[in-house]
Amino acid sequence: MKKQAKGIIALSALLVAMLGGGYAYMKLTPEEGGGEGSSSSLLLATEAEGQGTVLVSDNGETGVVKEALVTNADDELKVVMKDAPDESGAGATYTLKDYKDLDVNTSVVGTLINNGNGIQAQSLIAHDCTDLEKYGLAQPKATVEFTYESGNKVKFYVGDITPSKDTAYFRVEGSNDVYTVNQSTVANYSKTNKELIEKTVLAKPSDEDYPIINSVRIERSDMENDMLLVYDKASESGKSGGTTATHIMVEPVESYLAIEKSTDITDGMFGLKASDIYALHCTEADIAEAGLSDPFCKVTMECDDGNTYVLLLSEIFTDESGSKCSYGMLEGGKVIYIISAENAKWLTVQPIDISSRLLITNYVWNITELTASGGGIKQDFTISLKDDVEDPDSATAADYVVKKNGDDFDTERYRLFYSFLVSTNGEEFALGVPVPEGEPAASVTIKDSYSGRTDTFDFYDDSVMRSLIVVNGESKYYCTKSYVNTLIDNIKRIDTGEDYIKTW
Repeated sequence: MKKQAKGIIALSALLVAMLGGGYAYMKLTPEEGGGEGSSSSLLLATEAEGQGTVLVSDNGETGVVKEALVTNADDELKVVMKDAPDESGAGATYTLKDYKDLDVNTSVVGTLINNGNGIQAQSLIAHDCTDLEKYGLAQPKATVEFTYESGNKVKFYVGDITPSKDTAYFRVEGSNDVYTVNQSTVANYSKTNKELIEKTVLAKPSDEDYPIINSVRIERSDMENDMLLVYDKASESGKSGGTTATHIMVEPVESYLAIEKSTDITDGMFGLKASDIYALHCTEADIAEAGLSDPFCKVTMECDDGNTYVLLLSEIFTDESGSKCSYGMLEGGKVIYIISAENAKWLTVQPIDISSRLLITNYVWNITELTASGGGIKQDFTISLKDDVEDPDSATAADYVVKKNGDDFDTERYRLFYSFLVSTNGEEFALGVPVPEGEPAASVTIKDSYSGRTDTFDFYDDSVMRSLIVVNGESKYYCTKSYVNTLIDNIKRIDTGEDYIKTW
């Protein structure tokens, strides 16, 4: 044997003796270049005794686990194969035997198999240990039994986390040797069945399959009237006017919606996430206990693909962490979730919260007739395309003829007056308020050729600071009286040529 090889072996033996077996010696084999005639030698780094030892296998082979039983302090998990592996032995997926009918998080369930099968030791702590209690293995944190496709079974135990926090104590049945393994690989053995069920209340469809939401109805114990939001087909056209929201409110009052405030209400059921799960395979008793047999809030979403989804929500409560939550479930479902009030906005939304508060949103060149009166003056406008102009895709003032009280009128000046009208803002609802007697302080009537509607907006004095807006004979909103005074002033300015007032 060459001197170099002899020296390495001697050094290895010395290290083993000095360290008392606590670390593996440097290893040299002919296959690794240490045999006779080799020109180089490979020195392997020292490592903890037992490190790399495969603890769980199918009699030393990389077997396929058919099922597993995980028992911990809080639950019992029965794991079964969902999809068999491919020809190479890879790709098996797993689910929970008792919850196949629910949306199981198969990726996390898969770790209960994949992390344990072939798990390697970080170190050997105690050989043939007689005091398993000090490692948390007398009453293990988790007991796991694998059944392989071969029929062989392997049971192993997870004990306490070591002081380093990075590893945990581990033992395989049939031996009292105590090892450490990576804590991250065994952490999921402490999970419960509830933690392995997806917390998405209703999955969000792909963009290709996303349906039109025809309507959303909100029924709530603290509201006298339902809120009903319906799909606005006119929103599909760039010439329809309105707002950019795809839905409008029709109950308890007709109103356009502010898209940034209403999307969570119209579309929020899709992809709704729960913070936790209250009950799986819920019984009638569970439903009643959660306050869902007579729910505080009921949200019904009807879609154009024929599906209707009904979300039931309990009254808001405060959980142990101080967060506002609600119990929730899909009507006819099997899972009761715990949903944060922040996510379940239907619990607190009021009509005024999502309304755009804009009254007049018609596209300017859809209007064929407009009448504005106030301060003793009445102005009648008619608007039509010029004879030599076909219906343009991008209309401008130059394409139209405007007449005021029968006489030609500057088209751009009419457009500027209308741009003031679209700033009319309903600041709060006035539902059920009696319509005052007498003439309004100001009035605007608009005929829209696109929608075929004619709408009248009457403004009545309500108090020193506030005016009542009556739409088509019904009280709808309050606004500041300063706006109405500015409207009257601008009606007077139509004939004077003065710039219209834009602030109030």
